[in-house]
Amino acid sequence: MDIVQLHDKKFRLYIPDSEIQKIVQKIALSLEKDYSTFKNPLFLVILNGSFMFASDLMKHFKLPCEISFVRFTSYQNTQSTGIVKELIGLNEDVSDRTVIVIEDIIDTGHTLHKIIQTLQKHNNKDYRIATVFFKPNSYQLNYPIHYVGKQIPNDFIVGYGLDYNGLGRNLSNVYVLHQ
Repeated sequence: MDIVQLHDKKFRLYIPDSEIQKIVQKIALSLEKDYSTFKNPLFLVILNGSFMFASDLMKHFKLPCEISFVRFTSYQNTQSTGIVKELIGLNEDVSDRTVIVIEDIIDTGHTLHKIIQTLQKHNNKDYRIATVFFKPNSYQLNYPIHYVGKQIPNDFIVGYGLDYNGLGRNLSNVYVLHQ
């Protein structure tokens, strides 16, 4: 499908699944290389959007690891509200652990800020950030993003876990808002 309709908006094909899978494999290989000497890193997946990325990443990451999930929300319709709400909190002991935060997309960085504060509050030893998509023109913080799959412009996208008011997460391709 080149065009999809979600609620009242149309989206056009932007990044095909085949390109996304190459991006995920590249991130997994980089993580394996960097963490081959670490014992049992914890992958901390930010729900809901990162579920597809996390699933695919775990298929390619061949070293021993653990996975856990937290859930935050900051979007309403196609805009970030700037207010990050924690819906499911951190349930793992992250003190003296290497944590790899798994994000679907980083735009303003507000959610990232919230998760880093949470890790610091729990005496985390070390963390790294991995994201499939990064919007450098929207990013408002100074935290380093260690693993970036693809930099994209400040466009609203859906698919591969990303949604528009609940729809589109199940699409294997990524679509951009069609004007």
